[in-house]
Amino acid sequence: MRKLLTLAALTAAGVTATGPAFAASGPFFSLHNTNFIVTLAFILFIVVLFYFKVPSMLGGMLDKRAEGIQSELDEARSLREEAQTVLASYERKQKEVQEQANRIVEHAKAEAATAAELAKEELKASIARRLAAAEDQIASAQASAVKEVRDQAIVVAIGAARDVIAKKMSAADGNKLIDAGIAEVEAKLH
Repeated sequence: MRKLLTLAALTAAGVTATGPAFAASGPFFSLHNTNFIVTLAFILFIVVLFYFKVPSMLGGMLDKRAEGIQSELDEARSLREEAQTVLASYERKQKEVQEQANRIVEHAKAEAATAAELAKEELKASIARRLAAAEDQIASAQASAVKEVRDQAIVVAIGAARDVIAKKMSAADGNKLIDAGIAEVEAKLH
């Protein structure tokens, strides 16, 4: 307040110090002098401002504004800290998820390698079974061919023996052989 009064006094002194070139006609402390009227109006304006406590109201408003700004800064600081906490939490979760994904990938690779080994073993076993089946088929075909050859040889030998026997055997000897065969069959059947 003292600063404002000092400022008003200096202004009033400055108005008087400007000299008569700027002043209206007549003495300075006259109501006809515009400089004096302006100085009085200014001083009255300052007094009215102080009477209605405008500087303290302005100071209070500025203090409220400063408190509002400080509270907004505090809130922004707390929000920033909360955001950093959330960010750290998400980064930690991301790291955990990445580690879990890496473990899943490693597990999948291990399972794939195991499955590949099992598939190789099953393929080897399948090939071995097929080879054994092929060898069995070959042996069976070979046995069948040998049997056919034997059967054919028997048929040929029987035919040759019949021809030889037919040429060398008489009818009486043939009848004796037939009777002996019938008797042998009857003995085995009864």
